[in-house]
Amino acid sequence: MAFGTPKDWCYTISMSYWHECVRIGNKHYPRFIGGPLDGYTDSPFRRVVRLFSQDNLLYTPIRHVTTIAHATGGKKALIIDRCESPLLFQITAHSTQHVETAVLRIQEIGVDGIDLNIACPAKNVVKSCAGSALMARTDTLEQVLRLLRSIVTGVLTVKMRAGFKSKNAQDIAILAEHCGVDALAIHPRLQTQRFSGALDYSIVRDIKKIVSIPVLYSGGITTYVDAQQVYEQTGVDGFLIGRALCGTPWKLAELEQYARGNTFIITPEQRFDAAAHHLAYLLELYGPRGVYHFRKHLSGYVAGFDGAAALRKKLMRVATAPEVLNELQEFFGVCGGKKTKK
Repeated sequence: MAFGTPKDWCYTISMSYWHECVRIGNKHYPRFIGGPLDGYTDSPFRRVVRLFSQDNLLYTPIRHVTTIAHATGGKKALIIDRCESPLLFQITAHSTQHVETAVLRIQEIGVDGIDLNIACPAKNVVKSCAGSALMARTDTLEQVLRLLRSIVTGVLTVKMRAGFKSKNAQDIAILAEHCGVDALAIHPRLQTQRFSGALDYSIVRDIKKIVSIPVLYSGGITTYVDAQQVYEQTGVDGFLIGRALCGTPWKLAELEQYARGNTFIITPEQRFDAAAHHLAYLLELYGPRGVYHFRKHLSGYVAGFDGAAALRKKLMRVATAPEVLNELQEFFGVCGGKKTKK
């Protein structure tokens, strides 16, 4: 992850910053937040995160309001355990159509708020004029935001990019604040850059200066040092942790401990316990196919241990939950989970 030189940094961090919470609406949350990642941060995974982090704000993966309103592809997305709160349900839309129906249905399940995604760069989302494409359609975006503010009873946030094809994040940030949005999360790349290319921290810094609502940073944070350097360049109020959280549900707790000057150790036994809970939750939601859903999380659980690659390869051919648990138990227990020296 590339950062600017020290002479470019404009904020001096203090330890008190990491002990304080970010206020979004009338609620307070730790500065490290579990960001949305489609296909990964579903209810089973969020429940595992709660084994390590009880108070951090979490997001659901993105869902189009049409699928929620028509219940065509969002049924499992609406299955939420009480322990997952505080939780924002992330939606996207291409117009005001179906927004009210979807939001009312979502609010019935008891989430803490709604997040409008105008950051997603995926082709199928952009093709429908939703996600990051909405940043180029400011009139429609304003209509959606004003409608949301009138019907969302909890927190209303927006996750955005630097822009769609060209940078207009500052204008969008001002518009969002005027529409009553409680916080902004910014991934400082264009839609055309997707998840690669240089991150433009100056955009985040400038937005932080011109709005009074909290500004959250999203993009490539994997360590406390990453977060510290991003703060020093931008002055943001919090950090969304997305890809770094996948397969490592203890990541938010880890970051908080390092930020407070403490050490963090996750034992092989704790990894196995988290993996076992995760698999159980997946089976509860998806039935036997939960085993297949578990595979994409496996790398994080076994990363850095001798034999991890061989275990991943072996478990790709294992079809039942008892077999998976037996292999993991042997890997972390009988074999001692000997860690690779680095």
